[in-house]
Amino acid sequence: MTIELRLTVDPRSAEPPFEQVRAQLEGLITTGRLLPGDRLPTVRALATDLGLAVNTVARAYKELESSGLVETRRRAGTVVASGEHTADVAVAALAMKYALAVREAGVEEAKALDLVRSALRTTGSGGASLIE
Repeated sequence: MTIELRLTVDPRSAEPPFEQVRAQLEGLITTGRLLPGDRLPTVRALATDLGLAVNTVARAYKELESSGLVETRRRAGTVVASGEHTADVAVAALAMKYALAVREAGVEEAKALDLVRSALRTTGSGGASLIE
């Protein structure tokens, strides 16, 4: 599934448009708003949405790929890379989602932490994931 992005480009900025796009995408990745495996829009689609030339967006994607933040796959398109640089961010984002679900469900903090400890013990070190 392709992620809907809310990027903006300021044509009056001294920063080139490709760099504005690159920096915004990098920020979404490094803060966990985009997670490993999330598919970015096609270059053409994002260029159309932002009113930019296709080559401008292609350059932003190429810069992100060379820094290891995204990967381009033939049939899957451009996706957020699953490198070590994003592992902590991805887990932190999942922890935040869990914390919100715990609050919404009215589960006490101590019980929520017990559930996490139990899940960690169940999966062991390097064992199979219960999520997959």
